[in-house]
Amino acid sequence: MHTLINFLDSKPLYYDEIDYNRFPRIYKKIKQHFKEPKIIHLVGTNGKGTTGRFLASALFKNGFKVGHYTSPHILKFNERIWIDGDDISDESLEFYHKELLDILEKDDLDALSYFEYTTLLAMKAFENCDFVVLEAGLGGEHDATAVFKKELTLITPIDLDHQAFLGDNIYSISQTKLNAIQNNAIIAKQKHQQVYEVAKNMDSFDIKRVDDILVEDDYENIRKISQKLFLASYLQNNLSLAISALKFFKIKYKNDDFNDAKLFGRMSKIDENIIVDVGHNPLAASSIVDELKGKKYVLVYNSYKDKDYKMILSILKPIIDEVQTISINSQRVEDIETLHKVLIDLGVKYTKFCGVQPDKDYLVFGSFSVVEQFLKEYITR
Repeated sequence: MHTLINFLDSKPLYYDEIDYNRFPRIYKKIKQHFKEPKIIHLVGTNGKGTTGRFLASALFKNGFKVGHYTSPHILKFNERIWIDGDDISDESLEFYHKELLDILEKDDLDALSYFEYTTLLAMKAFENCDFVVLEAGLGGEHDATAVFKKELTLITPIDLDHQAFLGDNIYSISQTKLNAIQNNAIIAKQKHQQVYEVAKNMDSFDIKRVDDILVEDDYENIRKISQKLFLASYLQNNLSLAISALKFFKIKYKNDDFNDAKLFGRMSKIDENIIVDVGHNPLAASSIVDELKGKKYVLVYNSYKDKDYKMILSILKPIIDEVQTISINSQRVEDIETLHKVLIDLGVKYTKFCGVQPDKDYLVFGSFSVVEQFLKEYITR
């Protein structure tokens, strides 16, 4: 039997075309082998990971057995499957991998994508949980996570991203993501009015906004929690959405329930002069600038071809002293000369990343691959 990591290494991470019927078809055949807990589904462009971790941590602190499925990982695959405060163990991963190998027919096993298979793996690991906080990948209605019965859907901020798969405007992207709703949903504070318009047209579901649920005492609690945990403003919005979900389930929370909840890689200060953030779209870039304005940073950066990196760099320009490009190993990475041309057009100085200087401030921003490569090089220097 192949180990899980060897098995996953044989799977492509991305497809040029997506078969939207494959996962529902395969799951229907094996559904009887799964026990589904209460599922809270997270859909949106930004903030799914931290919203999910805030919520999962608070549920765990309130005595529930909780699973949190997030993606992608930064350093180790186990980060994707969190149960009761800890990443899943290597031994447990192999155990559930063996179970899936016994359940799935070979053709289906071969057909499943990396994300589809890991979603099944997570759901096997979560079978004894009371609640599962299930984070969608890049999609909404067609995402692998959408096939399961949900108690509640949380809609994080929606913006342009993955246009090739989701649509080229906010309205169509919102439609795709909100179509994942099955019954109840709560929408976070949105930048684009079109998200609310799409929700309003879905009148057969009970869809509320965060402001419909939270009261003055909640906002005062959020202020205190944010002050204690040094949360950036966008993380405060994610915390607000998580607390609204707790109130939906009539679970009384305490401010200390979120002390261990911050997810690494989201505005994480790893040294006095280094901040890393795995945001990789314009909305994330805007949030970063709001937090860091008034100071200049060396931006350690690279980008995939399908990202609007010209807009991202334009947004980040007010806080950039210079860009240092870091090499990442991916077929999707943009040609470095093309990236340099954009930087020249923007009038931004650039060079190759060769290490951290103690007298400069650094922002490592981009995909999980950028942060992962930076951490590997930084730790080994």
